Amino acid sequence: MDIRVYTQNEQANGHFGDGEIVENKPIGFPREGSVVSRVGPLFYWAWAKSLKTFEIPFHPHSGFEILSYVLNGTVGHKDTLGNWQKVTTGGVQIMQTGSGAHHAEELGKDTEIFQIWFEPHLSQATKRPPTYNQYDHEEFPVEHAGSVSVKQMIGANAPIEVVADVKMQDVRIPAGAIYSLSLPAGYAHAVVVVEGSGVVSEAGKEDAIGAAAQKGDFVVISTEVDHCVTYQANSDEDFRLVLIEVPTEVDYPLYRK
Repeated sequence: MDIRVYTQNEQANGHFGDGEIVENKPIGFPREGSVVSRVGPLFYWAWAKSLKTFEIPFHPHSGFEILSYVLNGTVGHKDTLGNWQKVTTGGVQIMQTGSGAHHAEELGKDTEIFQIWFEPHLSQATKRPPTYNQYDHEEFPVEHAGSVSVKQMIGANAPIEVVADVKMQDVRIPAGAIYSLSLPAGYAHAVVVVEGSGVVSEAGKEDAIGAAAQKGDFVVISTEVDHCVTYQANSDEDFRLVLIEVPTEVDYPLYRK
């Protein structure tokens, strides 16, 4: 098992306007400078924060599956498919952009979101009509593993369906608690620490050296054989993770970044 932790200094940065929206990018676009350029079909991941209400005007997308997860605040959305919606804390909007659509977004003051792009087989995706779907926080099932709560977002029993091979969870681990999750051979966990700090290690291996991770870090864990990963919160604070599981390789050509 390979565990790598990338601090915010190893991630890309960006902004909109004159800095009304600022971004850390665990996975950036080409030439933006993130150490990690992709994890399998996970193509792009930005953590955006608005310092004041700001609209990103209409712009085009095609092919990619683009998910915006509202960590805090409100995001307005409008598109050329006729949608005009708002999504609030804990909610998600997702565009499967298919053959192409334009959309605009407005982030309210002090809003924080993740915007995440998944890459399906683009030559096939661009032949499908674009779609938009929205989910409120209450629509996501929350499962419990002891004191740990797991919000299931993509995968079995979760409401969001994407074409790319993806599972996604929002995990809250109380101080001192442990969450263990299987990692199949040929897959990776891509994790952004949203709050707190903890240790990531290989489960069941007494001599395993854990990797420390704290708020803002990007952790990528991959394996060539089936393993189990342990996420343990430090004793003095809770540990919140947004965790995405993807294959490290796919059976279709990926966009050359």
